[in-house]
Amino acid sequence: MTDEPAIIEEQIAKAIFLIRDQKVMTDSDLSEMYGVETRILKQAVRRNIDRFPKDFMFELNHEEWQQLKKSLRSQTVILNENLRGKHSKYPPFVFTEQGIAMLSSVLNSPQAIQVNISIMRVFVKMRKWAANYSELVKKIEELQKSESEQNHHIARIYQIIEELVKPKLSERKPIGFKVQKNK
Repeated sequence: MTDEPAIIEEQIAKAIFLIRDQKVMTDSDLSEMYGVETRILKQAVRRNIDRFPKDFMFELNHEEWQQLKKSLRSQTVILNENLRGKHSKYPPFVFTEQGIAMLSSVLNSPQAIQVNISIMRVFVKMRKWAANYSELVKKIEELQKSESEQNHHIARIYQIIEELVKPKLSERKPIGFKVQKNK
């Protein structure tokens, strides 16, 4: 049995970036997964641009593109300059989850459909993980709060026990007779 779906999911997860507070994938990564050239993917998108509003797809500005290239370099150590078209000199289109779903209607090959299904599954897993993560953070905060309350109660109990074991001498009344001095 092969771990091919796990490898594909890992490849997809590594190709998802957070840009403008959105999880996106680049046109070059998607075209590689779909088995088409990046220019073909972009051409299909431009022919159907009405299907891709700004919340589905956008082109990176120069600063975002430079930041993404730095991120790609840190992941792969060195960009392979011999791969023509892989690292375009023009800022890429990036697609949100909805944009990627829309790509399946534009690129209608069997491979594109299967890749889209895998990508949608990865996005769903990421959302579930994020939900579980936020629940975990909330539970940790609750534990810290209850722990500090418990620590306060334990400190108070320790203080009471200490007072019982070591009563303060100033609070005790003297035992015996009072001798009055003669004047």
